[in-house]
Order: sequence, then structure tokens, then C-alpha cells
Amino acid sequence: MNFLIVLVTFVFMEPVTWFIHKYVMHGLLWSLHKDHHDHSHEGKLEKNDYFFFIFSIPAILLFYFGSLNGLDYRFYLGLGITLYGIAYFFVHDIFIHQRIKIFRATQSPYLLAIRRAHKQHHKHVQKEEGECFGFLFVPIKYFKLYFKNS
Repeated sequence: MNFLIVLVTFVFMEPVTWFIHKYVMHGLLWSLHKDHHDHSHEGKLEKNDYFFFIFSIPAILLFYFGSLNGLDYRFYLGLGITLYGIAYFFVHDIFIHQRIKIFRATQSPYLLAIRRAHKQHHKHVQKEEGECFGFLFVPIKYFKLYFKNS
């Protein structure tokens, strides 16, 4: 049952991420996300990196309250959120944006489709007219570009 909680939470994080990316990061908190699109930051860190800390708070609270009397469902909800955050870091920051220069020459149709969709997202430097707000599940047209040749 605990594994199922972690798995469902991980999968559910995708629509949550899409919603937050579209309506919070490209809305109310655009001031923190803007430098991720227009590259106006200096150095390796962006204001956008504050979202890492903001989004870790629910998981930390779930870990804490879910471990007060043994490990209850809240602990496993926190674990699902954390695992999604780790996946996000590896795919978004390392693979797509190459903050650490590895995984450059992948031939994986899935990863190439995600990279292409993210590139489409970044062609817009303003908060309006965005597209492809998802992370692990992007519009099917990007998958078709790479899976038809594999």
C-alpha cells in the first residue's frame, strides 16, 4: 500500500506541476521565474531556483508529521513528492538545461521529445503565450517526432 501511495503521488505531481507552472510561475510569481526564460541572471543560480525551496516545504512537512508516530500515509506522500522533485532536477536541470554537462548525446526518443517540448516552452520569453507547461508528459506531437524514427 505504501508503494502505491508513493507511485500515485509521483504521477499526480505532473498535473500539479503543470498547473503551478502555468498559473503561478507564469502568473503571480513570474518575478521569480522570469530569469529562467530571459537569462537575465548572473552566475549559476537564478531567482527561479527559489522554487526548489518553496516546493520542498510541503514534502518536508509531510515527512515530519508523517513520522511522528511511526510512518503513516503522509510520510509516503512526502516521499512521492520528493522523488518527483529529484526526477525534475535530473531531467530539467541536468538533462535539459545542462547545468551539469552530462547526458548530452542521448538517443532516447522519450528524452528527446521532452527536450524539444521544453525548448518550445522557452521560445517565449514573456509570461504570456506559453506552451508545454508539463514536465514528464508533454503533447503527443513531440513524441511523434522521435518515436516514428525509432
